[in-house]
Amino acid sequence: MTNTEYVVDGMPTARSCPFSPPDELTALRAEQPIVRMAYPDGREGWLVTGYDLAQEVLANPAFSARHDLRSSPIPMGGKLGPAQPGIFIGMDPPDHTRYRKPLSRHFTVRRVRDLEPAIERITDACLDALEAQGSPADFMATFALPLPVLVICELMGASADLAAELQKLRVPMLSPGAQPADVAHAAKRTSELMHDLVRERRAAPGGDLLSELIATGELNDEELANLTFLMIIAGHETTANTIAMSVYLLLQDDAVRASLGDGSQVDDRAVNELLRYLSVVQFVSRAALADVELGGRTVRQGETVTISTSAVNRDERRFAEPDTFHAEGAGVGNLAFGHGLHQCIGHNLARTEIRIALGRLLGRFPGLRLAARPQDIATREAMNTYGVTELPVRW
Repeated sequence: MTNTEYVVDGMPTARSCPFSPPDELTALRAEQPIVRMAYPDGREGWLVTGYDLAQEVLANPAFSARHDLRSSPIPMGGKLGPAQPGIFIGMDPPDHTRYRKPLSRHFTVRRVRDLEPAIERITDACLDALEAQGSPADFMATFALPLPVLVICELMGASADLAAELQKLRVPMLSPGAQPADVAHAAKRTSELMHDLVRERRAAPGGDLLSELIATGELNDEELANLTFLMIIAGHETTANTIAMSVYLLLQDDAVRASLGDGSQVDDRAVNELLRYLSVVQFVSRAALADVELGGRTVRQGETVTISTSAVNRDERRFAEPDTFHAEGAGVGNLAFGHGLHQCIGHNLARTEIRIALGRLLGRFPGLRLAARPQDIATREAMNTYGVTELPVRW
């Protein structure tokens, strides 16, 4: 592996342990934290597994987030075109700034703190639903998936009924092996729901984020609908899988469970460590806008650089004992939410949801345990967001 011309054939995603990065990525990080990679579209680019190099890429404006410039490290069935109006995560400044700036003040630490009573209420309602379902139950479907979509829908001024429909539409849109026709239908229906919501808020504004965006008069209906869609999707899948994987971990690892206790020990430090240790967002990619020197290699203009989030968050050069879970706060500085200009805008909200969800879950269900053999719990590997398809639990 010391050969500088070594080329990885696509993004390694197969895991020998459900809570650790793929073994090939761990080996690469030790030998070559930046290496050539062959992408599924036939192009060659780069794979980064080292923390410092990842941070350098994410902070450098010479690397673009534009969808249409990047190759995907996993098969996607077609190349992405330019980001639609409002989908700012696939844009660079000034377009990125135009959409992100009016949102930023809604996701500060102070604003998220004001949302905590609502998050606690929604969490308790989801716990009620889990208890009503009866033991055993699928924790993923009954709790982890509904909670974040209900929170973001409340923030955007959407009803619980809409949240339930969006959760159903999520299945074909984000499930491995979904049929293209089903994905297209779900995407079309989701877009219709977002446009309907924008019209409703225009007709009857409230104190929600969407109503405030409408009141500025700076965005048209298409932009508002796409922005709402982005907030719901981005605020749903990653948080849901982090919650579910966290529960899977603590039900498998007695030391992790003991460190979280009755839930009162689930603080911001523990959440940061869960985000580092689990890293459900498997990768993030950027395209070079010019030739850039990176780790002693030359990334040519137009080439894609993919960062393995799970690998960089286990980098022993940055984190002490990275393969051990440290509830007391070793996860500070992790790149689970990215870094720099494109750091996830909802990171404060997601951390708060995870903290409240796990704390109240452990307090209410102290006898929670797996209702299936670990080897029978399927994971989603060849996808951007890693997680379990189901998590059977009993109490």
